[in-house]
Amino acid sequence: MKKGSILTLDIEKFADRGKSLTRLDGYVIFVPGAVPGDRVKARVFRKRKKFAEAALLEVIEPSPLRTEAKCSYFGTCGGCKWQHVTYEAQLDAKTQSVKESFEHAGGRSDVTVHPALGADDTFYYRNKMEFSFSAGRWLTPAEIKSGEDFNTSFALGLHVPGNFAKVLDLHECHLQSEWSASFVNAMRAYSLERDWKAWHPRKHTGFLRHLVIRQATHTEEVMVNLVTSHYDEEQMQELAAWIQETAPGVTTFINTINSGVAQTAFGEEMHVVFGPGVIHDRIGDHTFEIASNAFFQTNTRQAETLYRVAAEYANFTPDDLVYDLYCGAGTISLYVAPNVKHVVGVELVEEAVQNARRNAEANGISNVTFETGDMMKLFNDDFIAKHGKPDVLIVDPPRAGLHPKVVRQIGELAPERFVYVSCNPQSQAKDLSYLTDQFEVVQVQPVDLFPHTHHIESVAQLKLRT
Repeated sequence: MKKGSILTLDIEKFADRGKSLTRLDGYVIFVPGAVPGDRVKARVFRKRKKFAEAALLEVIEPSPLRTEAKCSYFGTCGGCKWQHVTYEAQLDAKTQSVKESFEHAGGRSDVTVHPALGADDTFYYRNKMEFSFSAGRWLTPAEIKSGEDFNTSFALGLHVPGNFAKVLDLHECHLQSEWSASFVNAMRAYSLERDWKAWHPRKHTGFLRHLVIRQATHTEEVMVNLVTSHYDEEQMQELAAWIQETAPGVTTFINTINSGVAQTAFGEEMHVVFGPGVIHDRIGDHTFEIASNAFFQTNTRQAETLYRVAAEYANFTPDDLVYDLYCGAGTISLYVAPNVKHVVGVELVEEAVQNARRNAEANGISNVTFETGDMMKLFNDDFIAKHGKPDVLIVDPPRAGLHPKVVRQIGELAPERFVYVSCNPQSQAKDLSYLTDQFEVVQVQPVDLFPHTHHIESVAQLKLRT
């Protein structure tokens, strides 16, 4: 076998990051886009000592796990790479990936991993979508084949996987809502009619950079956040009038200014053009204020499932003192507060902490304290002396997991009950491997917040060894 070889392969299983793999005489070959049970024809485009990667050319015999993709951009857009896989098979694959994370990254083959809890809504489930403008439009194979003459100097949609400069000009998307997709199309037409220039990621010129839409699941509030390279009050007032006339469901419109080179929807200043500048949504019995730059779980209904599992695993009592590390805007803290004596939330981002305090006040919750600081510096003996030793510890860190200093501090703290919520089971399993002497992993529950992707949330219940 060499680079460029065309092979006929029988696909065995899903692998890391949603790829599929097979083995040829024991040699591993990854085939993105293939499905376990497929017989395919594929071309090797990368060859390494221990593995190769091959591009899918043809499905000779389709797997029974295959299904018809809903979106016409599937296969080019990277938004949902598993639309061609039945949802039951997706959940099985995600459950298996959590098990393998604990086996390989955590060194534990005896951990009880329950079947992943699936979502009732597998499309139109996201409450936030971030679309990009670009002066470099990427044409799909179908568009190229059509022979039409396309305007490639303007696009509004999602980035092509692995390409920061090129954007697919999306006219349909099934992740957020049908209204969201129609608004994107209307915003594109509005911008082209007025000759507003899209951002050029290499020349760093242009006006339009990102369009961020937030839709509350349990209220009718909608936020539109247009990110531009500079502020133009006349243009924003004109756009605001158009939005209020053509999309009256929008409750607040924000213009964020990002004049830097970084491709991000955050910026150095923000203008509330109309409305309160925030929207509100509910998780459980509590209402949360969501600002344009605030973190909020993007699948509201499944976030409720995630927090319910975390609360069940914590086995709360009315006298419990709870630490909620990496608490963000306090969603978990406020969710569990009615069941315990007091909750102490810790978060690095000051804006999120201010958001958490406002949410606590708005919900009439007084048995919470929120602290701002870097976890590896703040979470120490002085912090524990100030707030007391917790009965329950809840952590929900970023994808990279816990800092080694925080892992050591948790081991020394030795709370009776410990719940680790993670969006990356591999880092979760690795972190917990360092705490084997102190804690027993009782059980793990995967929760699917992102159908049609390989991503999975994982909740681990731990108890202190006696």
